[in-house]
Amino acid sequence: MKAKAIVRVKFASKKDLDIVFKALQPEAKRPITMRSKTSLKENGKFLVLKVEARDTTALRAALNAYLRWINSTAAVLRVLEKFF
Repeated sequence: MKAKAIVRVKFASKKDLDIVFKALQPEAKRPITMRSKTSLKENGKFLVLKVEARDTTALRAALNAYLRWINSTAAVLRVLEKFF
């Protein structure tokens, strides 16, 4: 793999982090394409996303997908907080 990126996303609570982590685990276990691989870890209140890809185009595509999923899940959690 030629291109790598590590992204750390801080969550307001460990509960929110756990929910997002569990939601993304199936995606991380099964690569989106053969051109990239992804791993997820929890570190305190941080979600650590590590992406390795064959080229920068594949890296960007994988990062965009995961960051959109993280953002969407976090947005749903914010909306649900208002009701519970």
